[in-house]
Amino acid sequence: MASISTQSAIADNETLADFETAKRPKRNKYAFACAILASLTSILLGYDIGVMSGAIIFIQKDLKISDVQVEIVMGILNVYCLVGSCAAGRTSDWLGRRYTIVFAGAIFFVGALLMGFATNYAFLMVGRFVAGIGVGYALMIAPVYTAEVSPASSRGFLTSFPEVFINGGILLGYVSNYAFSKLRTDLGWRLMLGVGAIPSVFLAVGVLAMPESPRWLVMQGRLGEAKKVLDKTSDTVEEAELRLSDIKQAAGIPEDCTDDVVPVQKQSHGEGVWKELLLYPTPAVRHVLICGVGIHFFQQASGIDAVVLYSPRIFEKAGITSSDHKLLATVAVGLVKTIFILVATFLLDRIGRRPLLLGSIIGMVASLTTLGFSLTMIDHSGEKVTWAVVLCITMVLAYVALFSIGMGPITWVYSSEIFPLRLRAQGASIAVAINRVTSGVISMTFISLYEAISIGGAFFLFAGVATAATLFFYTCYPETQGKTLEEMEGLFGKFIGWREEAKKLKKTREVNGDDGTGNVQIQLGNTVTK
Repeated sequence: MASISTQSAIADNETLADFETAKRPKRNKYAFACAILASLTSILLGYDIGVMSGAIIFIQKDLKISDVQVEIVMGILNVYCLVGSCAAGRTSDWLGRRYTIVFAGAIFFVGALLMGFATNYAFLMVGRFVAGIGVGYALMIAPVYTAEVSPASSRGFLTSFPEVFINGGILLGYVSNYAFSKLRTDLGWRLMLGVGAIPSVFLAVGVLAMPESPRWLVMQGRLGEAKKVLDKTSDTVEEAELRLSDIKQAAGIPEDCTDDVVPVQKQSHGEGVWKELLLYPTPAVRHVLICGVGIHFFQQASGIDAVVLYSPRIFEKAGITSSDHKLLATVAVGLVKTIFILVATFLLDRIGRRPLLLGSIIGMVASLTTLGFSLTMIDHSGEKVTWAVVLCITMVLAYVALFSIGMGPITWVYSSEIFPLRLRAQGASIAVAINRVTSGVISMTFISLYEAISIGGAFFLFAGVATAATLFFYTCYPETQGKTLEEMEGLFGKFIGWREEAKKLKKTREVNGDDGTGNVQIQLGNTVTK
């Protein structure tokens, strides 16, 4: 019957012509709205990063803290994120993805208020601890939820939203710095930090309109609810059926099972997953874990938080001494980051993850090297070197632009889509934990680092790390554009031999009539040729 349908479809030119318009479906508005609501959690981290870069100037003056204490208060939130990100995997498997997002917002709300009312350094650190747990939860859950509700045709676009909102949060933080900098020193920085509680309120209200993740629902045996969500978040009815079939297979549920509620295995709440992920991984899982952890490590080790958090100090080293001018320059950094991350969202599903990632990291190597050179020239010159100052500012802007168009969003997109369903929440939490630890180390040591090897030398070091990342990505990272989440595991397992598997998968999809966007190409009536 399927072969007859195929022949009829091929013979019927009108039917094929009609279907050409379905090859590139319109954006699914419901999935789009879900992705936006979930990704709002990422504003929490972005705002904290942006606002602390300027607030710390006034905190240091008001609380009379040393440079070492500045490093600690700037970077410690990333270490505290570990608690949240490590707990988020198990929490999201237990409570569900949706209510974990609410939980993240509630924790950050409390942390932001504590920081805003801090009367001394110790009180401020307590607020950083609470806010850090909330940020850890938010960073892990937003990309996982978004990947699980998104159709394959626009998953890259939608899963990049967390990074978009991180950049939006950074820009809001920079603007907040400038807006409150005119107030009394002891009041200004408290308002800068306390205002961060506002996005949490909107998040808690918005999440009520979100559905639960269909993949989580299937893992709980709630097939009827999962089907309703998939019908709303898929581009076609056929795609919804295929996604449900793939998820049921990954969850160990018989494909012919049509009950609304079915019994599930006990590990659906996360039990036994850590053993499979860390102690006895298959070659494919080991490859996935290394790629997921590796991309998060290199995202932070290449120095992005050093530039974003300490941009006022970098501009000061470049010769900008006015506090107003330094804060305005940081607003420019935030604006450039936000613009280019928006550009990246539209390129992810057109160009693919791999070309954007490699192009971005190569550009970052060049900009970091040039930034190191210009800062070294300024450092060793007895007078102001105008061309070096202009070059320095240009390279800071170029670096954040290149990061935002590839390395920034692709880290979250890639790591959220490569883990198998049964390991996704815990795998993502490990990757986020590595991200935050690396970020914490960079942000808590940057001042000491540039005092030890000069600020130019620090950026030469970051350029060396980015060079190593380029080789690692080129060798080990397969393209994931257009693959369903359940197909990902087939691409991994051979590290440098993944290209052969990618070719086999491409041939299989061509034979089955799939165009590489997750949509079947040949259909006649209600019959789908697979």
